Amino acid sequence: MKSLTGTRLRERRLALARRQGEVAQAAGISASYLNLIEHNRRAAAGDVLMRLAETLGLDVAAFSDAAEGALIDDLRSAAAAVGASPDQLHAFLARFPQWAAALVAQAQRSAGLERVVTALNDRINHDPHLSATLHDLLSAATAVRATADILNDTAELDPDWRARFHRNLAQDSARLTVGAQALVAYLDPGQQAETALAMTPQDEVMVWLAGKDWHLAEAEAGQQDEDGIGSLASEAARSLARGVATVAVQDAAAMPLAAVRAAVARHGPDPVQIAQAFGTDVIAASRRVAGLPGLAVGLVLCDGAGAITFRRPLPGFPLPRSGAGCTLWPLYTALARPMQPLEMIAEATGQPPQRFVLRAFCLTQMPSGYGGVERRTAAMLIFPAPPGAITQQQVGPTCRICPVAGCEVRREPSILSAAV
Repeated sequence: MKSLTGTRLRERRLALARRQGEVAQAAGISASYLNLIEHNRRAAAGDVLMRLAETLGLDVAAFSDAAEGALIDDLRSAAAAVGASPDQLHAFLARFPQWAAALVAQAQRSAGLERVVTALNDRINHDPHLSATLHDLLSAATAVRATADILNDTAELDPDWRARFHRNLAQDSARLTVGAQALVAYLDPGQQAETALAMTPQDEVMVWLAGKDWHLAEAEAGQQDEDGIGSLASEAARSLARGVATVAVQDAAAMPLAAVRAAVARHGPDPVQIAQAFGTDVIAASRRVAGLPGLAVGLVLCDGAGAITFRRPLPGFPLPRSGAGCTLWPLYTALARPMQPLEMIAEATGQPPQRFVLRAFCLTQMPSGYGGVERRTAAMLIFPAPPGAITQQQVGPTCRICPVAGCEVRREPSILSAAV
């Protein structure tokens, strides 16, 4: 049976050490009927299920197909992450619903911690401010240790020199304390992981956009969120945010929200067809699709050097917080094949691995006309692959934190796999 409601009721009754006849009487049914229900030979629904749940102190909502289906999906993901067989998931959920919920919570917490570790490693390797702060802390600690050794090992020390060393010790200790406090504030774990790690101007803007669910509602009316932009910490972030908002206003004017929704419903997240429908370019159409409220679509933009300038993540498809992404992304292939649409069914490394459709396109522009520089912008839309799609390529976020072994285009060893 899809739903082992009876097994769950029986396990709860036994846990409470209550007799079958007693529970049946309290629920207003016969003991024989309850026996059939407990052995999943009769369905329990409606008033009968409600009375049984109330008698046994259970929430009747936990027996709904939606609730059970969601928990089964979470259990299946948790089992896949550790390579366990999913064959007995329904029976396990029916007999031990609380343990099932605990396992799901633990798996989700583990996945969250893995994302935080990945982001922190990315920061440590690429964040110049963090690197300078750590270097300053090490310098201060070395100075304190050297001064303390001199004071401890030198029995006969001139009073003036001793006073000087004490001053140095106090100053270096204060510098060490201030640096440590600044580092703790910089990596404050009390904040949400995404906010705590977002300190670069681009990251500030991405967190601001994530807080608005990646949709600037003000742009639909031709306006910018001046209050939101003004709340950003750095002037560089505010400048970037104004640029994003200006482009969003232009995209909204060229592609009205209702019409874009209708086009996506008709064509799916196909930026080429949507661009043709509105007479605009594919990059603008990609931005517009990725900014639709409630649509599960990720987006990565990069310039001609391959530097990521915009990233809207999608659950299950990790993106690097800084630096270049995976060389195998069609985003980078598109840079070498301008004006050519590219599509790939990719399996993203993660727990569990998931398949996605990646659609990439590179637009070339000559802002100054002939004789000027050529500007290339590439976009890659990311959305879940349909059931039955065949994986064409396994991809990761970036080499440093990619566990794929034997990759032929790896730039550097991964910290996540000793075999790489």
